[in-house]
Amino acid sequence: MQGIIYEEPTVWLFLLVTVVFGGWAAWMTGRAVAITWRPVFQLVLYILVLGLFVRFIHFALFQATLLTLHYYVIDTVVLMAFGFAGWRYYRTRQMTTQYRWLYERTGPFGWKAREGG
Repeated sequence: MQGIIYEEPTVWLFLLVTVVFGGWAAWMTGRAVAITWRPVFQLVLYILVLGLFVRFIHFALFQATLLTLHYYVIDTVVLMAFGFAGWRYYRTRQMTTQYRWLYERTGPFGWKAREGG
């Protein structure tokens, strides 16, 4: 997988920077977009920028290549997954909390209309 998914000599650096730190930042970005009722396309724009920052951290700390489309796309796809998961989780929470007479939770990422309401 080294060379395909991550550029560093070990997978642990990829997991630390992209998945843990970048994933947390993407989740919080999704949360911020959801709780301010902004459209999802803004989340996409924010995650694209966050992908650049994650690439910079790989470059600055671990001597990875800065301007590479391949690894930028991989990092950004991972960040998008975390960002959309955070957005959907908090949007579900909003809809079922603020409109509890209309919607009920069906899980951490979904809701449905209440029966008889």
